[in-house]
Amino acid sequence: MGALTQDKIPSGVAHVHADEGGDILRAHGIGDDQNVALHRVDPRLRVITCFGFALLVVSMSRPMALIAALAVAVAAIAAARVELRPAWRAMAALDGSMILVIALLPFTMPGEPLVSVFGYPASSEGLWRAAQITLKSNAVVLMTLALLGSTELVDIGHALEKLRVPAKLVQLLLMTVRYIDVLGREYRRLRVAMTVRGFQMRCNVHTWRAMGYLFGMLFVRSLERAERISAAMRCRGFTGRFPTLSDMALARRDAVFAVIAVLAALAVGSLELA
Repeated sequence: MGALTQDKIPSGVAHVHADEGGDILRAHGIGDDQNVALHRVDPRLRVITCFGFALLVVSMSRPMALIAALAVAVAAIAAARVELRPAWRAMAALDGSMILVIALLPFTMPGEPLVSVFGYPASSEGLWRAAQITLKSNAVVLMTLALLGSTELVDIGHALEKLRVPAKLVQLLLMTVRYIDVLGREYRRLRVAMTVRGFQMRCNVHTWRAMGYLFGMLFVRSLERAERISAAMRCRGFTGRFPTLSDMALARRDAVFAVIAVLAALAVGSLELA
C-alpha cells in the first residue's frame, strides 16, 4: 500500500483534475470569473461553437471574410474579459512557431513576382497565402481562448463525453493534461541529478548516450507511475469515467449565445460568398 499512497488520488478524482486545471488557467492569467456571462454558457455549446468557428474560418479564403472572422474572435476575447498579456503570449508562441513557414511561402510558391530579395523573387500568391495562414490561425486561437480558456479542463472533458466523443479519448485528454506536468518535474529532477554529478551538454557521443539513458529512465519511471496510479484509482472505486457535479443543463443564456453565434457565423459567411 505504500506505493499506492505515493500518488495522492482521493476518491473524488474529478475534483483533483478540476483544481489542477484551474491552477493551470490561473497561471496563464485566465481565470473562471462567473460574473462574465460568456463563462456561464454551457461548456458543450462553447465546444461546438469553437469547433464550428474553426471549420468556418479554415474553409474561407476572401480577405474581408478572414478579417471579419478575426474581428469576431477579438470581440469574443473582449466579451470573455481575457487578460491581454497571456493572450499576447499565446499569439506570440503561435506566430513564432510558424514564422519560418510564413516567411518562406512567398519565395517557394509559384506565381506573379511581387518583389525580389537578394535575387529571389517573392510571389504575390505566396504572400497572400502566408497572410491567409496568419489570419486563420490567429482567429481560431483567439476564439479558443475566449470560449474555452476560462473553462476548467475537467469540464471540457465532460462536455466532450456528453457530445458522444469516445470515453477513451476523453480519459486520455484528462490524464495527459493532469500528468504532463508531473513528467516535466520528473525530467527536471533527473537533469538536476545529472548536473550535480558533473554532466555538461556537449555535442559528442557521451552526451547523446547520456541523454538516451535519461529519456529511457524517464520512460521507465513514467510506466511505473502509470501502473501505481491505475492501481490506486481502482482501489478507490474508479469505474472508467470521472464523476461530475454539473448537470450541464441548457438555460436561456445558452439560447441567446447560440443565436448570437449563428448570426455572427452568417455575417462572416456572407462576406465569403459575396
